[in-house]
Amino acid sequence: MSDKQSSKNNSVIIIGALFFIFGFVTWLNGTLIPYLQIACELTNKEAYFITFAFYIAYFVMAIPSSYILQKTGFKNGMMAGLIVMAVGALIFIPAAITRTYSVFLIGLFVIATGLTLLQTAANPYVTIVGPIESAAKRISIMGICNKVAGILSPVILAPIVLNKADELKKTLAGMTATERIPVLDDLSSKVIVPYIVITIVLLSLALWIRFSGLPEIDAVENAESDFNKIADTSNQKTSIFQFPYLILGGLAIFFCVAVEVIAADTMANYGNFQGIKLDDAKYFPAYTLTAMVIGYLIGIATIPKYLSQRTALKLTAIIGILFTMAALFSSGYVSVLFIALLGLANSLMWPAIWPLALNKLGKFTKTGSSLLIMGIAGGAVMPVIYGSVADISNLQMAYWVLVPCYIYILYYALSGYKMGLNTQQ
Repeated sequence: MSDKQSSKNNSVIIIGALFFIFGFVTWLNGTLIPYLQIACELTNKEAYFITFAFYIAYFVMAIPSSYILQKTGFKNGMMAGLIVMAVGALIFIPAAITRTYSVFLIGLFVIATGLTLLQTAANPYVTIVGPIESAAKRISIMGICNKVAGILSPVILAPIVLNKADELKKTLAGMTATERIPVLDDLSSKVIVPYIVITIVLLSLALWIRFSGLPEIDAVENAESDFNKIADTSNQKTSIFQFPYLILGGLAIFFCVAVEVIAADTMANYGNFQGIKLDDAKYFPAYTLTAMVIGYLIGIATIPKYLSQRTALKLTAIIGILFTMAALFSSGYVSVLFIALLGLANSLMWPAIWPLALNKLGKFTKTGSSLLIMGIAGGAVMPVIYGSVADISNLQMAYWVLVPCYIYILYYALSGYKMGLNTQQ
């Protein structure tokens, strides 16, 4: 193995570790939603502002992150992202002490700001480090790191902050507003120690990145990248808005993240809605993420040998529509199971959309990546819409919002991916 190939392999390992960390932090939201809904006495709509505060940071900070990376490079940018995340985790301490929902939301926004910097660097890094036709496979490997961490996050945090949650809800229901205050304050304080530990881990990782051998990769000048080997017309372009398939890909990412977040972060409350005790349902987000890991493994085994990235995207969009309809027209554990199985449908969407959207961007690859990162705002907007519909109807009927999302992703797989692209895929 050449030194260059060894360096690339080591880079993938380091990036995989980072994907694990921000997967763990990201998927804590599935536990925080029912936890803060109790601790801060929130409606469904208010509770899903947790996902809004978190994912809107990707939209707000994606372009600034691109500029920061141009100044700092990938390595220093990743280190800075970890430090920013640590600051956000620390904000949870005053939020918990005062039991102030808005301060919790600020902490989540700051954590996601650091994650935006990491994602803006890490996703194109993995995409261009090897052949374009196997990009979805490499991203799937990163997805496994991310989702395994997501499976562990509720298993670790939920027993701490949602211990005997059903009993607590019954007790609170029989109390006056004054009597509830000390009980809720005690519940709020349970999040302090976990987030101190998270802060320490994030700062330790920042030091690890600082002294690692992670090389710099320039998406524009890297002569080995298949994105730049393939003849393209990017030199004649003056703006990313001259690549329609990229813009449509950004919208596909918007809906992809929307369905991914809704399927995972609503599971605990939805299980409880279907008559399952919260003490059991609090672990349900891990089931959705387990289904996603299975989907990633299927992607690794089949792409590109048996399935093209575009075919995988078509199939998963169709499966998403079918499973959503099955969840809407069933009940109890069966309905919950189909929502969990959406993780299988959602797994290959992100890995397939990225290479399709970044194809032949040439010198616009970094900016195009930032635009796709902005699409993560789907995880901010759509869960709030889901919560609003749930308050009007119920948590099951609110899943209708998933159907148009999957339909658009299917459109992108069928024709949107080639809009403005001269070369046939």
